[in-house]
Amino acid sequence: MEHLGIQVQTVFAELVERLQARAATRTVANLSGSFVTKTVKGRVYWYFKTSVPSRGQIEYYLGPDSPALRGVAEAHRRGRLADAAEDAGIAELCGMMRAARAMLLDSASARVVRALAEAGVFELGGVLVGTHAFLAIGNVLGVRWSRGTRTQDVDIAAPRNLSLVVPRLEADVPSVLDSLDMGFLPVPALDPRRPSTSFKVRGRELRVDVLTPLERGPERGPVQIPRLNLAATPLRFLGYLLEEPITTAVLDGGATLVRVPDPARFALHKLLLSVRRPVAEQTKAAKDRMQAAELLELLAAERPDEVRVAMERLRDSYPSAVRYVSQGARRLAEGAARDLVLRLTEGS
Repeated sequence: MEHLGIQVQTVFAELVERLQARAATRTVANLSGSFVTKTVKGRVYWYFKTSVPSRGQIEYYLGPDSPALRGVAEAHRRGRLADAAEDAGIAELCGMMRAARAMLLDSASARVVRALAEAGVFELGGVLVGTHAFLAIGNVLGVRWSRGTRTQDVDIAAPRNLSLVVPRLEADVPSVLDSLDMGFLPVPALDPRRPSTSFKVRGRELRVDVLTPLERGPERGPVQIPRLNLAATPLRFLGYLLEEPITTAVLDGGATLVRVPDPARFALHKLLLSVRRPVAEQTKAAKDRMQAAELLELLAAERPDEVRVAMERLRDSYPSAVRYVSQGARRLAEGAARDLVLRLTEGS
């Protein structure tokens, strides 16, 4: 791995802070669209024109002309000008990160992640997992990974109780993907009676997979997540990965605010996942180990206590998973990362 330096970490931290501040101060100015008027039989009426995924241009009637509506329209105009200035500052920080050779998403994946973020998937409680999360974690830690960074699989994990996170927000993921006009199609399940949990662009590697924790009992079929209007594949131990996620940004030409797993939990989960993958997925298992090794090498040198805390939480909540982590660690090359994990799993 390559350390990008403290200055790059400082720039990235400022970028994330500014994205969070912009998200926290949403006003009428952040509405995507425009206020327009129409005159009917000599009277002026206000409408708001916007674009809705899968429905095209929509006009919402607001009411007859009034000082209040004129004030809202003017606030929208002024706010859009202020937003443009803030966007310019964020774009400058993104340019600095690109110049510093930070970890970037490919343009197609970034477009998908941005659309999901704008639809509220991460506000609802969704978490970006998989290789794209690995890239984001690299920027958080101020490093450029040397291995295990190629993918066009966008993996989103979400708890089933999304309605408890943000009760009134919904995100129609199939409609969002359809609105991108990239050719996403549901991937048929092996059992035709079960709903799809994946979407893929025909003839390309680009794919979106939706996952959710397996709550209890033996592994079973897809689980419906009504707030996302789709089904997700339940996976054992995934709940560990979704606990205490961090808010950060993924980068391409710009930046998108997302949630990713805690770095230490991500590394340990990669180790147990590498052991539990079926024989047909050993290429993915090798990639899991590569990502875990690079991340644990950094954490062992700079943040060993974070690995210890993550292991304690795993032992407390998912004791049967500790042996998988130990098995995965034994398949790593000799070094500090392997030694740290094996030391922590002793006596489990």
